[in-house]
Amino acid sequence: MDSKEENFGKIVSAFKKLLPVLSFIIPFAILYSLYPHSFESTWKGRTYYFFFIWLILLETILSWEEFKKEKWRAKPIKTFALAVFIMFPTIYVVVANFYGFNALTVDLALKYKIGGSEASFANMMPLSFEYLVLTIAFALIILTEYGISNLPKYAISTFFLGLIGMVYLIDNLYPYGWFTPLQIVVPTTAQLAANFLNFMGFQTKLDNITNPVYGSLTILKVYNSEGVTLTSFAIGWPCAGADSLLIYSIITLAFLKKSNVSLKAGLAYFLVGAIVTYAINILRVVSIFIIAINGGDWARFHDYYGSLYSTTWIISYPLIIVGSQALWRRLKTGKLRLPPISR
Repeated sequence: MDSKEENFGKIVSAFKKLLPVLSFIIPFAILYSLYPHSFESTWKGRTYYFFFIWLILLETILSWEEFKKEKWRAKPIKTFALAVFIMFPTIYVVVANFYGFNALTVDLALKYKIGGSEASFANMMPLSFEYLVLTIAFALIILTEYGISNLPKYAISTFFLGLIGMVYLIDNLYPYGWFTPLQIVVPTTAQLAANFLNFMGFQTKLDNITNPVYGSLTILKVYNSEGVTLTSFAIGWPCAGADSLLIYSIITLAFLKKSNVSLKAGLAYFLVGAIVTYAINILRVVSIFIIAINGGDWARFHDYYGSLYSTTWIISYPLIIVGSQALWRRLKTGKLRLPPISR
């Protein structure tokens, strides 16, 4: 084989490996042209699509050499199915946004009173379905291109996108404090946030309420030294970061399962990461109160910057695990030596 054929083969091989990423470029571009502001919001927005693309690229790079050893056989049925699944994200986005599927979804949600009396939750149902449908499409692309045995190689990106869609769906169906399985973490988170605010010199008070509209919520009130109310917020499970704990748990467990770490080390990594994730959630709640007290745009922080705290940590933690494992191996083999101390 001459160099031209070899280079062409490498280009074709790289293109095939990047097909999962390329299949989402057009639909995301269409969505950005229609709803640019939605890409500037993490909560009930599309900022997470950027993280999704990053995770696909990361998992593709980590499995690059393994995919290189496998030859992709161009069977007619498989080729046709793969072509259909690659186009499906674009087809869905076009049908949903230009041919009335999203409008139909909202009408049905309003008819069946999704989210109670507030139309905002019904209006968010198309976004929930969008995340879930794109997750299924992505899984089908991987399944068709690489087979079921290689599906776990993209477990992190698949779980990430699917869990975001499930969190949005749950919040639409059971808004505020109605989803008790995740709401149980709220009182502890609120208490720890209150303790932190007390340490900063504020006075706080916690009230737990239950009513027919909002369900069970914890209200955190903050006062100054003179007893004047500075601000107060009702805290639901999304605000307390229960969703980030769920996403962290699934993604980290999926990563540890396909890594070579021992059970003891894996348990240690998971517990340390969970503690940091929970601490970040508390910091997020405290930050919202501090911003509100100082007259800042707390809603913007809540919907965008605050969620970036935990999301950035969650998707970076696997890299931290890989880096620490590599460092530990170098230390054990003596390949990493500290420079001598000059006297």
